[in-house]
Amino acid sequence: MDALQYIENRTLSEIRVGDTASLSRVLRPQDISLFAVVSGDVNPAHLDNAYAATDRFHGVIAHGMWGGSLISAVLGTVLPGPGTIYLGQSLRFLRPVRVGDTVTARVTVRERDETTMRLVLDCLCLNGAGEAVITGEAEVLAPTEKVRRPRVLLPEVHLHERGVHWRAVIAAARAHPPIRTAVVHPCNTVSLAGALAARDAGLIEPVLVGPSAKVEAAATSAGLSLDGVTRLDAPHSHAAAELAVAEARAGRVAALMKGALHTDEILTPVLDKAVGLRTGRRMSHVYALDVPDYAKPLFITDAAVNIAPSLEDKRDIVQNAIDLCRALGVETPKVAILSAVETVTTKLSSTLDAAALCKMAERGQIVGGIVDGPLAFDNAVSRTAAATKGIASAVAGEADVLVVPDLVSGNMLAKQLIHLAGADAAGLLLGARVPVVLTSRSDSADVRLASCALAQLLVHRAGAA
Repeated sequence: MDALQYIENRTLSEIRVGDTASLSRVLRPQDISLFAVVSGDVNPAHLDNAYAATDRFHGVIAHGMWGGSLISAVLGTVLPGPGTIYLGQSLRFLRPVRVGDTVTARVTVRERDETTMRLVLDCLCLNGAGEAVITGEAEVLAPTEKVRRPRVLLPEVHLHERGVHWRAVIAAARAHPPIRTAVVHPCNTVSLAGALAARDAGLIEPVLVGPSAKVEAAATSAGLSLDGVTRLDAPHSHAAAELAVAEARAGRVAALMKGALHTDEILTPVLDKAVGLRTGRRMSHVYALDVPDYAKPLFITDAAVNIAPSLEDKRDIVQNAIDLCRALGVETPKVAILSAVETVTTKLSSTLDAAALCKMAERGQIVGGIVDGPLAFDNAVSRTAAATKGIASAVAGEADVLVVPDLVSGNMLAKQLIHLAGADAAGLLLGARVPVVLTSRSDSADVRLASCALAQLLVHRAGAA
């Protein structure tokens, strides 16, 4: 087997004064982030581009100990290698290391003591220009027994800044005035705190609709003040949902937000044909997901409302999602109509619907986005997968919106991304007179704020249209 697949030390008896060893490493942005995660050192000189541009080095630099860790790597893996015991290390930092720099760490044996088994080694880190960036001295106990072990394969590390997409959405929403939002039955700490946090973030002006005593008890339990907050009393959750819908019909609120009640309790009055919030368009649910390793927000529809949508229903589902994306600033959303295959076949009705939806988009029955399908999930989100299958498409590998065949497949897809891929998901009901924010008890603070920001941006875009 290749020697590179093994790690082998040099024992004290094999080492002589003047022996040297080195390794080189190119500093990548993710190296800085990983070092910050492991060490907890979040000094803005290493992580904040705006701040770093104003400091003495005029740009982001590596943590000094990142270079020091390369010296440790040489000592622990090459010279002397496995079995080495660190006793001491001095370091002097001479120059900054920047992203893209190649750093070579070199150690040279200066002293060797057979009796104490101690080595003193000169340590040097050079940049690509041959300039010293770190100098120092290490003292170690050298191993006396030979060690040769298979080299451990390091795990792949994928860095994901949780909530990064949502923070951008929230920042965009703050450029607009808050919208008056009926918070339905906010009778527990989580829902009430979420509504007030959205108020404090400048996203909504909450109107708390529910049993006054329960709302006040939740506020007291959470240590929250309701001073200045509009409240509408309703005896129970069903009545709160009906009152909130009536407020929306009357134009006194611009959005609804689910509190501590079941989703069907709020949807029943919303969907009521006589006094609900129906429009000429089919209502649909959209999951807005912040997915690790995907470069932009990903929208899945419909995974919660329409069980087995017809072709006409899907037209509205697609249009609702496009309108939401455009409200977020996505000028021309890319919509993938999902199926199990990429070819149209009568054996899979979802492929026929996909073909028809694409033709509808060509004929102006769906506007504002690029629609393509049928596409399998991998081809919709992976350029590599699409290229491997020879799929030439403006949507493949670049999808903003995934339109699923039915609620079952959509719900499974969204939940898999949430629970297996670590995605954060905000939820909205679209196509009603006002957007409905559908929160979950497990939603993080960022997700709750993002949900309100999505609704706020949608309302402002509709008002500007």
